[in-house]
Amino acid sequence: MRIARFSIDGNVAFGAVEGDKEDELVLDIIKGIPFTDHELSGTKVPLSKVRLLPPVLPNKVVAFGRNYAEHARELGNAVPDAPFAFFKPSTSVIGPGDEIRYPSFSQELHHEAELAVVIGRMCREVPRERVKDVIFGYTCANDVTARDVQKREKQWARAKGFDSSCPLGPWVETGLDLERANDLTVQLTVNGEQRQLGRTSEMINSIEDLIVNITEAMTLLPGDVVLTGTPAGVGPLNVGDEVAVTIEGIGTLTNKVVKRG
Repeated sequence: MRIARFSIDGNVAFGAVEGDKEDELVLDIIKGIPFTDHELSGTKVPLSKVRLLPPVLPNKVVAFGRNYAEHARELGNAVPDAPFAFFKPSTSVIGPGDEIRYPSFSQELHHEAELAVVIGRMCREVPRERVKDVIFGYTCANDVTARDVQKREKQWARAKGFDSSCPLGPWVETGLDLERANDLTVQLTVNGEQRQLGRTSEMINSIEDLIVNITEAMTLLPGDVVLTGTPAGVGPLNVGDEVAVTIEGIGTLTNKVVKRG
């Protein structure tokens, strides 16, 4: 099931996305919230009549860096011996169609297409065999990075945590099992030109590895998001660019870069 979060006539709701043709998609409004017991209302609205929002509002976004060997090497970094985590604040999250605002303190903004894991229940110290039980679903992400700031500063809070640096969407796909999620095509285009192309099977640490690693240290809450790293091919974004992340079996997340006002 594809579950979207949207607004219509000033109201915010979740809905199940139905249909196969892009111009004919509809939303069956969900009663309640999808992380608890819920049901479809049967009230349907065309997707074209709503504004899609970030599919979740995470308490925290835990991101893993250098989880694809070729990406680590393309930036001159060593492949880490263990999962390498950092955070993006909730205020960095935007949805499909929202604007990525080029930060005034950077001159080198980069795109990073990533598979995002959405957590479905409160969990900590998750054993490998239970990882599948704590995952709600998957969505597309763009770990937008001020690369010059990342290189210049000793920690990444500003480089990767600025407002609008974490586009998520267009919805959460709940129908993927772990085996398939660990082998999906991830691609990114800028103005229609392909920049990144890889598969999640190329990750150094699997989804299971990442969830086990981070829950050893902290509790994850329903709606929290885990970013799994980006394949090779990262590169610059400029004002006016349209950037699109497409992940097999999920969909396409599209955003435009604008000058920060």
